Amino acid sequence: MFSRIVTSALLAGFCAGLLAALLQLMFLQPVLLHAELFETGKLVHFGGQLADAHPDLPGFDLMRDGLSALFWTLLQVGYALILVACMAFAAERGVVIDARRGLLWGLAGFIAVQFAPAFSLPPEVPGAAYVDLTARQVWWWGTAIATAVAMALIAFGTGAGMWGAAVVLLLAPHLIGAPQPEAFAGSVPPELASMFAARALGVGLASWALTGLLGGYFWQRENAGS
Repeated sequence: MFSRIVTSALLAGFCAGLLAALLQLMFLQPVLLHAELFETGKLVHFGGQLADAHPDLPGFDLMRDGLSALFWTLLQVGYALILVACMAFAAERGVVIDARRGLLWGLAGFIAVQFAPAFSLPPEVPGAAYVDLTARQVWWWGTAIATAVAMALIAFGTGAGMWGAAVVLLLAPHLIGAPQPEAFAGSVPPELASMFAARALGVGLASWALTGLLGGYFWQRENAGS
């Protein structure tokens, strides 16, 4: 089983990672480079007017963009290993895993890892108001784990008790509240920050959906050939 998990996850994660890297370079990196100009003071926001709303951004850089693509690919392979391992655990208990159901697993992964945490702690551009990183990470991990367990209870649990526990787990992190800055005083315009958050979630949705779909497909194929 271990070899089937690794093979399925590597194939699915690599393909989805390439997509994530492409989308990141096309849609996220220009926003990040733009935000860095505000963070370093090369662009200034004057009374609601930008000194230059459409600056000339750095072009393609092999080292920077290549390392960025490698990071996104490796990250998606890691996500795929976790997702396919969960699929294998469910398959051992009689749950059918195929491409269509794998897509649902991928969407669940996106909700747990990105969408639910972003509800209270959205993706941030460089130059945003500072919040203690350790506190953010602790809250993020707690939210991701609580959301994943809640969705498992909804999908596989029976009875009102389990579904009630799922609702509590979904709401608890947000009722506790994510760490927030003492004052919203970032140097980046809110329009740029909101564009980054929206695009980050869009890229995450696409990459997680493809990871789940391919993970289910390759898992089914590996088991059919065993």
